[in-house]
Amino acid sequence: MDKFTSVYSKAISHTKQKIQEDISAYLGSRETAPSFKQYVSDRYDYTRQIWLNVWLNKASNEVPAREKKHYLRERGIAVKDVPRKTINQLFRNEIREHEPFDVVRWLKEKYEKRPEDWQIRYEEARAAFLAEEEEKQQQREQARIRHRIYEEAERLIEEKQEKLYLPFRHMMAKHLEEDLQTNIKFRQIDPTALEQPLVEAGRFQAEDYETVEAFFHELTGGIRRGEQWDFEYESYGAKYEELAADAVFDYMAKAFLDHLPSEVKESFQKVNEEELTKDHLQDMMGYLLSDLTWEFFEELEEENLQDLLRLAPLPFEEPLHEKIYKQDLRAREERIAEAIAAEQRKKEEEARLIEDIFGQAYQPPAERNVRYVLHIGETNTGKTHRALQRMKEAKSGLYLAPLRLLAFEVYERLNKEGIPCLLKTGEEEKETPGARHASCTVEMFHEKDEYEVVVIDEAQMIADKDRGFSWYKAITGARAQEVHIIASQNMKPMLVQLLGDSEYELIEYRRDVPLQVEPTPFRLPDAAKGDALVCFSRREVLETAAKLKRNRFAVSMIYGSMPPETRKRQMEQFVEGKTTVIVATDAIGMGLNLPIRRIVFLKNEKFDGTRRRWLTSQEVKQIAGRAGRKGIYPVGKVAFVSNIDKMAHLLEKEDEPVTTFAIAPTSAVFERFQRYSRHLALFFDLWERYKSPEGTKKASLDQERYLYELIEGSEIEARLPMTDLYGFLHLPFSTKEPGLTKQWISTMYAIVNNTPLPEPSVKTGTLEDLELSYKTIGLHLLFLYRLGKPTEAIYWERLRETLSEDIHKQLQSREAGTGKTCRRCRKTLPENFKYQICDSCHASRRKRKYVNKRF
Repeated sequence: MDKFTSVYSKAISHTKQKIQEDISAYLGSRETAPSFKQYVSDRYDYTRQIWLNVWLNKASNEVPAREKKHYLRERGIAVKDVPRKTINQLFRNEIREHEPFDVVRWLKEKYEKRPEDWQIRYEEARAAFLAEEEEKQQQREQARIRHRIYEEAERLIEEKQEKLYLPFRHMMAKHLEEDLQTNIKFRQIDPTALEQPLVEAGRFQAEDYETVEAFFHELTGGIRRGEQWDFEYESYGAKYEELAADAVFDYMAKAFLDHLPSEVKESFQKVNEEELTKDHLQDMMGYLLSDLTWEFFEELEEENLQDLLRLAPLPFEEPLHEKIYKQDLRAREERIAEAIAAEQRKKEEEARLIEDIFGQAYQPPAERNVRYVLHIGETNTGKTHRALQRMKEAKSGLYLAPLRLLAFEVYERLNKEGIPCLLKTGEEEKETPGARHASCTVEMFHEKDEYEVVVIDEAQMIADKDRGFSWYKAITGARAQEVHIIASQNMKPMLVQLLGDSEYELIEYRRDVPLQVEPTPFRLPDAAKGDALVCFSRREVLETAAKLKRNRFAVSMIYGSMPPETRKRQMEQFVEGKTTVIVATDAIGMGLNLPIRRIVFLKNEKFDGTRRRWLTSQEVKQIAGRAGRKGIYPVGKVAFVSNIDKMAHLLEKEDEPVTTFAIAPTSAVFERFQRYSRHLALFFDLWERYKSPEGTKKASLDQERYLYELIEGSEIEARLPMTDLYGFLHLPFSTKEPGLTKQWISTMYAIVNNTPLPEPSVKTGTLEDLELSYKTIGLHLLFLYRLGKPTEAIYWERLRETLSEDIHKQLQSREAGTGKTCRRCRKTLPENFKYQICDSCHASRRKRKYVNKRF
């Protein structure tokens, strides 16, 4: 307990010191000396409290924890496993009454029998108190004088700021003249690399800069510390900020000193016992001068550079410079007004241009002599089947599909049933002799073609930001006696609004097969015949299929980048019972009618291109609706791996109505635009500025703009008509594949140079190679059909069919299910292997590198 004893002794010393300070304060504030007895009476409780506070604080802070616990244990208090905070509280409570220091006794011993000492303490304390009060009074007077000076300075700035600006303006003009005449202009090669030297770029030409601010962006050639304490090239703006501060602090302090009333200067000298100087003023008015510096500097930046340079040679005479400044100010205001007026005229012209080009392009036709039939309802309720039955009965018909696979499916079905039908998608055209029916992707819709019946499938896609306008065009522009529109329940208000006063029949569908959510989480070993397992990436499809194959399941696969022919083969195997389970992405949710017993969501979220998010209610319904098949499975089961209650709520949630649809440029829009310009850069800019009508949203045109920026200013743009160029920009392929983008560019150059189109690169090694080769041929076919070369397309269509068959075989093989092979030796890699080459290939590559380095 050595520390405890030491702290106790220090607490007594500290208490005595504090009481001596209290005596001085008590005595000094009184005009006559109070007696010692009076002090003890007045301060009895306070002096005892001083001891208690000092003792408790010192002991709590300075006695170690182990001594505190020892002290408490000696008093029978348990401290094992007691928190530190509680130990401290218990310790403070116990030591409150520990040998309290008798303050009054100590005071009496010191002063009660020595009245002469008490009197001396009073006289010393009183003298110190009076001296302190006198100093405080002087400080108050000094503060009053400083405040008065500050007020005078504020008044001077308020009344004469314009005149005070004149000498500053003249000084800066002289600096500018010197810099422009004598300094070298510098250019920075790489703005991100400070270590690279600047390059000299000749002399300054004053006429190159309209305003002083424009010149301030030039580099001086020096290096300075930036705001973040990193080094940067110095600009003239930074240099002149320092010049402005030096000038304002110097000459403004002199101006204030000259304008201050004499009595203020005299008061300052009397209180401070020294003469008021410029340095004093700079210290007192630092904030005021800093603010004034910024106001002057901002005014300087707006000045016309030529006006200032004309001012530089003149001597400073206030009346002359005031007259010139007012003239320059009026001229500047006129220039600004003219610039604002010109900008306003530009905006008005632009608004008129936008209205003329886009104005009425997205209003439904006023009169349509068409009968509409709306097939509205849930997934897998027979909507499409009923509409197609009506189309087959008609003398001519058109089916518009959201996917190439669905268009192909209807094309094959009609021809098998003896109804000649042609196929038209972006990548293929199949003619059938005598065909008066057609099956197309919705983008292939042509407003001039006439049919007895048109069927538009999956019309809820009208809300898609990139493809939605194709559905809008088909719905509002179809030339037919009957137009059948197939859509989800949440599309009904939007469709009714679009049809306006047109005649329509509404047929609503309900599921005959109910959906039932399983109450327990799904695990992969629970997979059974008739299951469709849904995930949201190609990689997850392949990995899941590989796991199932290892457990002796026969598996079909479906994912977005899979060729339609391969997808069809995979579906057929499932329908025919050759496979028992299907693993798919959400592509399964659109138009694919399969005998599915149970839909299993392996994930509850998906990456939508920008972020990972939860599935929406409509997405869950669209996918889950594929479960159950009338006559096969009387109940459609739905399972989730987690968050069952939340996902079940999304499945049961009432659909929010679709309230907007997408719009995109039309041929009529391009025709009107070409009256003004033939540059697509301007078109994209106007499209960005165009505010689409209420209830619509513009297509992003991200791909078109991206491709255009790659060839802007090239011979491709120069040689092609604008509408033709836009058609090529609009070709449906993925620019996320660098190889496809390069193929597009090289093909475009071949077109404008009238040379043979480059053949697509075809590789047949891995599944990835086959799928990419399929896409390259698809892009090649897009060009061939757009250029009117169907004969050449025949060979590539056959080759693509061969690739599709190879892809199907790879998917059927056990190895393909892993989804990952070594890119050098093609050896199968574990599904969780994070590298692109196997360990042996990596080791051999390192060995070769080492040998080459040595020899």
